[in-house]
Amino acid sequence: MSDDDLRAELERLKSENEALKKAQSGTARIKVSDKGGVSVYGLGRFPVTLYKEQWLKLLAMGDEIRSFISANEQHLKSKE
Repeated sequence: MSDDDLRAELERLKSENEALKKAQSGTARIKVSDKGGVSVYGLGRFPVTLYKEQWLKLLAMGDEIRSFISANEQHLKSKE
């Protein structure tokens, strides 16, 4: 391959990589982990993985968590 071909391929791959990053950012995905847990991707740098019982317990606390956030709004930071 010539230098021009290599540069063109590099630019194509960079563009493709950026497009893939944009498509994934802000989109949460859910999948089953290797150990049988439920993993949520897209919330931060690492996935959040819990077993189903833990997710169900956390989901049942939804109203309590919302109330806690509202009551402590002045102390909490937002990631934007």
